[in-house]
Amino acid sequence: MTTTSHATTPPQLVLASTSLYRKELLSRLGIPFITAAPDLDESPLPEETAAQTSERLAIAKAKVLAAQFPNSLIIGSDQVALLNGEQLGKPGNFERAVRQLAKMRGQTIAFHTALCLYNTATGHTQSHVDITTVTMRNYSDAQIETYLQREQPYNCAGSAKTEGLGIVMIAAIEGKDPAAIIGLPLIELITMLNAEGFAIL
Repeated sequence: MTTTSHATTPPQLVLASTSLYRKELLSRLGIPFITAAPDLDESPLPEETAAQTSERLAIAKAKVLAAQFPNSLIIGSDQVALLNGEQLGKPGNFERAVRQLAKMRGQTIAFHTALCLYNTATGHTQSHVDITTVTMRNYSDAQIETYLQREQPYNCAGSAKTEGLGIVMIAAIEGKDPAAIIGLPLIELITMLNAEGFAIL
């Protein structure tokens, strides 16, 4: 009688986000994955730093989906913009986006992009916060309104999409990972996947 050995099923990769931008970034790695929407309150906690807020939410986004995806590697990510000690979240509408961009004019903002990789089979959690600084141009009020009407970046922390027309509002970007400012630090994600034995190449 012969027995057939079965290879261990590799973990499924899950992106805990419905962001088209994060999906496009992850697609660059050429590996199969699925997306799922995490349902949680993204409000910052009192006395929480931008780094703490973004990391807590990235971890929460990954773990809130754990019951749905056993034997999976779940990717959570969150971004918080910090300007002169104030956290800037997603504006949500035109009026708040106008106020954000006016406040950011000529200023340098630190974007804290947190990443979590959660192994639901083992409970192993990896997390990291990538910081990218963005210096804005001295744009006019008319340019703010024209930009917002054309791109409507109301689900974007800081109200300007660097991957789109928002680049016109920006004077300089400094950081170690160009993908981080868009919303998913790929360099760190590759390191985390390697640590889980998840082969990319």
